[in-house]
Amino acid sequence: MVPVTYGEVRVEAGYRIDLLVERTVIVEVRAIDALASIHTAQVLTYLRFARLRLGYLINFNTVMLKNGLRRVVL
Repeated sequence: MVPVTYGEVRVEAGYRIDLLVERTVIVEVRAIDALASIHTAQVLTYLRFARLRLGYLINFNTVMLKNGLRRVVL
């Protein structure tokens, strides 16, 4: 879970990321027809709140997995 902090107020009901690898990379997993810009925005939000720079958005509903992979850098 990524907590939301605004100023000095910390909200414990934060965002739930799918996977956090080595406290460095966020991985968001989907199984949808096509990735949309809203999914990229969601990963960017996770990166901002977690103060990380790299994330991956993976869509498993593709014929070839490499077509469903999107790298997101803050």
